[in-house]
Amino acid sequence: MEWLRRLRHRTRDRWTRPVHTVGEEPDYRFSLANERTFLAWIRTALALLAGGVAVVQLVPTFSIGWARHLLGIALIVLAIAIAATSYARWERREHAIRLGAPLPPSQLPRLTGLGITVVMVFALAFVLVDVARGHR
Repeated sequence: MEWLRRLRHRTRDRWTRPVHTVGEEPDYRFSLANERTFLAWIRTALALLAGGVAVVQLVPTFSIGWARHLLGIALIVLAIAIAATSYARWERREHAIRLGAPLPPSQLPRLTGLGITVVMVFALAFVLVDVARGHR
């Protein structure tokens, strides 16, 4: 249970120690740029959420009945993943900036690009199936 104790300790420190108390005060432009990036990820998540709802509610039915739902759910799941991880990403980068350390790598751009690519490939496949079946 040592791992559980370490996890609790790490989580407690993250939520009880504000990020602005770590390291030195950086040039404010770096912190503001980091915040703008965080807000851009949130806007991306909101756009994907709106797109997912729109696909389910507004796009005409494909010849494969569940196709709209698959595309909509995939977009919404991607939006949730981005929104859920963007604050931790901001916080890790803010710590690095304040400590003068290299910025930590992030899988979020790769996840986003891969997720959108998968949705596009499925959308293309559903459209091609409709064209092949003569469905409008």
